[in-house]
Amino acid sequence: MKNPQGYWMANLKILLGCLVVWFVVSFGFGIILAEPLNAISIGGYQLGFWFAQQGSIYIFLVLIFFYVWRMNKLDREFDVHED
Repeated sequence: MKNPQGYWMANLKILLGCLVVWFVVSFGFGIILAEPLNAISIGGYQLGFWFAQQGSIYIFLVLIFFYVWRMNKLDREFDVHED
């Protein structure tokens, strides 16, 4: 690898971005903003309740797939891919 410091910094940037999104969705939407979001209803459930119970889990699963896709792309950029 030609630039391990650049690879590590890019990796941290992706990781921090994912963690920020997960924090905002789980803590922000599920706890802090639950009351205002409860004014909106999806499928008969209040949106704040949905984020607290289901939304953060779905977002977490999406973030896992995003992280895998983005890290594979990053590995190819820095020529450290496995295939």
